[in-house]
Amino acid sequence: MTDVSNPHTRSPFSAIRAIDYTVIFVRDMAAMRRFYEDVLGMSLLRELSANWIEYGLGPNTLALAKPGRTAADAPIPAGSASLQLAFKVSASEVDACADELVQHGVALLSPPTNQPFGHRTLFFRDPDGNLLEIYAEI
Repeated sequence: MTDVSNPHTRSPFSAIRAIDYTVIFVRDMAAMRRFYEDVLGMSLLRELSANWIEYGLGPNTLALAKPGRTAADAPIPAGSASLQLAFKVSASEVDACADELVQHGVALLSPPTNQPFGHRTLFFRDPDGNLLEIYAEI
């Protein structure tokens, strides 16, 4: 046990260096899988079951899962985003991604926009309503 009263005691959590994988709990696995594979073009890394699939994103993994595999949580209510994911691309690719999303019939929440904090951003939602962002540093 770490002595929190002693500032020189090292927490075991200080060993964490990165987020290894992110899990999105899904309501509609088929719709989410089509979106992440066919619209966003993610390559399937592995499918552990019909309720758990993984995509490789650089050194990280993005998993789609039905609640119940790792926790007994109820699905997020329809109309409620459970998370926001930001995907980094080059500045010229932000506009190309917007065009591709529109071609697939995905509604943009905001078109590509240069933000005062130095990012070019694009916002949209996946089929479960999660907020997704494509951005580039400018």
